[in-house]
Amino acid sequence: MTRPPYAPPTDAEIAVVSAQLGRPARGLVGIAARCACGNPVVVATRPRLDDGTPFPTFYYLTHPAAASALSTLEATGVMAELAARLDEPEVAEAYRAAHESYLADRASIGEVAEIAGISAGGMPERVKCLHALAAHALAAGPGLNPFGDEALARASWSPERCVCADPGAALA
Repeated sequence: MTRPPYAPPTDAEIAVVSAQLGRPARGLVGIAARCACGNPVVVATRPRLDDGTPFPTFYYLTHPAAASALSTLEATGVMAELAARLDEPEVAEAYRAAHESYLADRASIGEVAEIAGISAGGMPERVKCLHALAAHALAAGPGLNPFGDEALARASWSPERCVCADPGAALA
């Protein structure tokens, strides 16, 4: 499990992330999770972008196959199913702990008043974005974000099985 501080991204990593996103990567702090072949899956992003925009999504899912699999999962209604489980005190407590951990990770890079207390994915009171929750689970490792872990377990994609378009161009 890699957690802040991250090594600065290399030019090659920035190029891969930009290709994955289909636009220039912004505000990268480092690579928070990788595919089996070594390509980035999740990036850590500065809480304030270079243009001054506050950016609460510290862990950002970049891998196209992962994003597609989680979009498919969202379309099946899984978010409502998970949100209903927030009525269970143990689940709500674990989700709040994930939220606090997310905030602490981002704060280790910098504080931005406009996004104070805001993490990602709807934490800690809603389930809003499986992409953000899965990104956090991948960056933090299993056992911290219960809904991120569950989304990854139910998704048709896994970081343990490379589906990159050009695995030969993978980073070491």
